[in-house]
Amino acid sequence: MAGQANSRDVVQRPDGSWAVTKPGAERALYTAPTQADAVRRAGELLSRDGGGELRIHGTDGQVRDQRTIAPGNDPNPPKG
Repeated sequence: MAGQANSRDVVQRPDGSWAVTKPGAERALYTAPTQADAVRRAGELLSRDGGGELRIHGTDGQVRDQRTIAPGNDPNPPKG
């Protein structure tokens, strides 16, 4: 489960809004009226928390995109 420790999912809720969730969590970290808003916020949360994987689910619940988010304000960013 180490790979999932720093990941977030953007999923559609039954009411049509979009939620940012953490694997295994029962509650959403953030909800938004649009998928774009939820994706933006999920990226901010992951960057702040040291980077990780962002999985974006479509309206059918299937993962349609996956992105690696870099850590924000990394004092030792990789060279090259």
